[in-house]
Amino acid sequence: MVPGVIGAFIPIAITLVIGLVWVTVAYFKSRERQMLIERGLPAEEIKQFFENKGKSNPFLMTKIGIIAIFFGIGVGVGMYLQEVTDQEFWMPLLLFTLTGLGFVIANLLGRKLEKSY
Repeated sequence: MVPGVIGAFIPIAITLVIGLVWVTVAYFKSRERQMLIERGLPAEEIKQFFENKGKSNPFLMTKIGIIAIFFGIGVGVGMYLQEVTDQEFWMPLLLFTLTGLGFVIANLLGRKLEKSY
């Protein structure tokens, strides 16, 4: 197949997949609400159900930020060492190692912050 044709289908496929995911999420949210109404729950209990469901981890963005920082450091240092030593194993090694370290540090810091919260 011609590479130009394949390149034209990539944005179309990405748009279709994103749209499909969005429609599926909207459908299941609607279906969940319908099931709660069919059970005959009072409006206050339904409201309380959705309020409790919306509460998430307040330190989620901190954890994601720590992981992203370590990912970036892994990419940067890996690219530097790959150029300096002409060895190609530095990039994946440091990428996975420092990202894993970022996950561990984010988890430990998140637990510490949740205890003090």
